[in-house]
Amino acid sequence: MNIFAKAAQLEEQNTPFALANIIETRGSAPRHSGQMIVKSDGAIIGTVGGGMIERYVIEQSLEALQERKPRVVKGRMTRTGPEAMGMDCGGAMSVFIDVYGLRPNLILIGAGHVNRAVAHAAHVLGFDITVADAYADSLAEENFPAGTKRVQGQTMEDAIDQLDINKDSYVVIATNHQDQDAITKVVDCDTKYTGLMASRRKVQTLFNHLRSCNVSEAHIQAIHSPVGFNIGAETPEEIAISIMGEILKVKNQAAGGQMKDDTRLNRNKLVMIRGAGDIATGVAIRLHNAGFKVVMTDISQPTVIRCTVAFAQCLYGESVEVEGVKAQKAITTEDVFRILDNKQIPVLVDEECASIDKLKPTFLIDAILAKRNLGTRRDMAPITIALGPGFTAGIDCDAVIETNRGHYMGRVIYNGATQPNTGIPGNIAGYTHQRVLRAPCEGIMHNHVKLGDIVEEGDVIAHVGDTPVIAPLGGMVRGLLNEGLTVTDGFKIGDIDPRGIEADFTTVSDKARAIGGSVLEAMLHLEQTTLN
Repeated sequence: MNIFAKAAQLEEQNTPFALANIIETRGSAPRHSGQMIVKSDGAIIGTVGGGMIERYVIEQSLEALQERKPRVVKGRMTRTGPEAMGMDCGGAMSVFIDVYGLRPNLILIGAGHVNRAVAHAAHVLGFDITVADAYADSLAEENFPAGTKRVQGQTMEDAIDQLDINKDSYVVIATNHQDQDAITKVVDCDTKYTGLMASRRKVQTLFNHLRSCNVSEAHIQAIHSPVGFNIGAETPEEIAISIMGEILKVKNQAAGGQMKDDTRLNRNKLVMIRGAGDIATGVAIRLHNAGFKVVMTDISQPTVIRCTVAFAQCLYGESVEVEGVKAQKAITTEDVFRILDNKQIPVLVDEECASIDKLKPTFLIDAILAKRNLGTRRDMAPITIALGPGFTAGIDCDAVIETNRGHYMGRVIYNGATQPNTGIPGNIAGYTHQRVLRAPCEGIMHNHVKLGDIVEEGDVIAHVGDTPVIAPLGGMVRGLLNEGLTVTDGFKIGDIDPRGIEADFTTVSDKARAIGGSVLEAMLHLEQTTLN
């Protein structure tokens, strides 16, 4: 059997392998033409010349199989210099490596009408298909596309035991009466995708059964059920398209949804928020959960103190998650759209809001909370909203939100300004300005505690330069500036919550949540009155 016939056999069996082919040589190369198959275990068939160059091609072939991508590798048969192979021939060689036998593995549990339709849909999409059932008639060869592997067991559980379900498998369970047995066997398997065909009511019954079997909630929530996309599918063929659409979304790591709703094309749901502190983050989470696409901007080293609930922490290199919503640092416009596609919030370093010209959001929210306008204009976006003092609705924004605690907090103002800044922090357990930590001098912050720590009055919280910052009262450290930042005399560097262990430093504050709701109200109102 020649090497190409062997390659065809391996491809038909869906056995992973790389095919290395010499495409160019110069000088005294060991071979000037040749092919070599490299299997995933390192075994080879054929040769590209032997010696160090061949070892290098084998290593590169195994890497290509891991990445599932082709590549070109080059080597020079010299002892030194670029691409040297430690050989004395003096020639050079280029080898093209392509990868095969990597068809995605689709396992269908149940050989009824739906999974038969799924098999036919998946066949033309290049999947390697295995179907399992306990009924021989259901597994008849004519029910499935050519090449489908059919597995029969005495019971459905016995059939599943014969399957090779692994981390690269896509599994669809569609049985008549054995779905509980099937999902119980499969739920703990590590797969790319596990889909279960069931009604919403039956899903709850099956999931409760799994919980009674001590299956982890994480494994239960990973099940795609009810399975597929909601496209009003009724026939087996329509349901198959729905299921394969969902599988392709997972396989291709795509966002899903309608193409016309892609944020790159349709900016109607795109919101830019200036500032990424704790209040801005509360606003962002509320808008994100309401279906808006949110982008945030801030300075390169934000001076936020409630770091555990501020997406600004992304700009210090951390991945941030608050109340189940994730944010990532973005560098370019493409980064922004990639992160949005992953249903996360991108955060840009952009103090001047220069990226607004490229992103063209429908909504601009100034949530810097600087008590003055730092450059936001009403004409920067179709709808502009600002938070707190320093703005006048109707002049430099379309609406402004009251941020002072009290009866009017969260009020949406469409004409005029908010209350002036009182300079007094919100009252918590009878404490206002007493709970705020300020820098005793100019210098660099060095922290001695972390967020969430319980401290007593008189404890050393941090140093600014050589000067200690002393706790003015006992309680929980709910806010603290990032380590190593340079601060000025009197700068707010932290706060202590006198409620102690009853305080919560990990979730959005009541104030941020209320203001977020007001921003959403203003956006929806202005969308109706301004854009329509």
